[in-house]
Amino acid sequence: MIDSNFWKGKTILVTGHTGFKGSWLSIWLHEFGAKVIGFSLDPYTKKDNFVLSNIGDKIVDIRADIRDQEKLHQVFNEYKPEIVFHMAAQPLVRLSYKQPVKTYETNVMGTINVLEAIRACAETKVGIFITTDKCYENKEQIWGYKESDSLGGYDPYSSSKGAAEIAISSWRRSYFNPNEYEKHGKAISSVRAGNVIGGGDWALDRIIPDCIRAIENQKPIEIRSPHAIRPWEHVLEPVSGYLLLAQKMWDNPVKYSSSWNFGPQLNSVVNVWDIANKVVEAYGEGKLIDVSHRNEAYEAKLLALDISKAWFELGWKPTLNIDETIEYTVDWYKHYKKHDVYDFCKKQIQSFVNKSEN
Repeated sequence: MIDSNFWKGKTILVTGHTGFKGSWLSIWLHEFGAKVIGFSLDPYTKKDNFVLSNIGDKIVDIRADIRDQEKLHQVFNEYKPEIVFHMAAQPLVRLSYKQPVKTYETNVMGTINVLEAIRACAETKVGIFITTDKCYENKEQIWGYKESDSLGGYDPYSSSKGAAEIAISSWRRSYFNPNEYEKHGKAISSVRAGNVIGGGDWALDRIIPDCIRAIENQKPIEIRSPHAIRPWEHVLEPVSGYLLLAQKMWDNPVKYSSSWNFGPQLNSVVNVWDIANKVVEAYGEGKLIDVSHRNEAYEAKLLALDISKAWFELGWKPTLNIDETIEYTVDWYKHYKKHDVYDFCKKQIQSFVNKSEN
């Protein structure tokens, strides 16, 4: 169980805090009473959850590029974070085909920059590196990937995340070896989530933002890969896993410094067309059209995660089923124009916590 008292007063660095997942994590940490230091580029749109929630006004909001090693070390030296969540990334498959070098610079060298900053900062005790389920060598198998399965990646985004995982593993063995914890005093883990959805994401080429933009503009929802199967989960699911893992690593660094999957229930592993249909039903309007064609840039058609390790070793398990996941997500988009977004996020977090405890 997540312990709010654990976080009170702790200094936490979140890279990528202006992003979709980073904004939700920052809100949750702020509500716990943590001192949150954000390090990120500007938000993607003026409607992002980070912007509308005004969480940037409640934390230390630093705008910088994760590729800037000197700036990153300055921030570590000034604020001395005790726990680091590294989320900053180029997170889009299709964009990675257009910008492969920048994708690798951000996702691989950015990760190494954070690892090196942690190594140089005596006060940093825990580092959690957020990668993706796409880091696995995807064999289109029907069973979920385990943390011990081969890493890989077909497209530049996926392969960059596989490469980042290899770097994290190398640094953990070389500089943060759990068997030598008494020498270095640091615990490092990587975490892999499924297709994360929720309120405040407006990125291009993601199914939920695509659906909402089309509905708001009264246009048909164009579905590029209707038969692609993904493990869909609300953003609060993996974020709750990251928080729980950080607590475990703080108390028992040798046992929990590892790699971890945080995926959804099996009934949430469904195809893109079905997810879009559920969005339309929950929103009360919208129409789907299939625009798939053979020349589309390659994306894996089937992907699922095995979450047995997190379930049995951390005591973490998914809280929401697929319909609740869609309900939480669509509710944000239906209310963001006329409600206080920070307050709405707080209420969704509390509702999620109540469900998880029950």
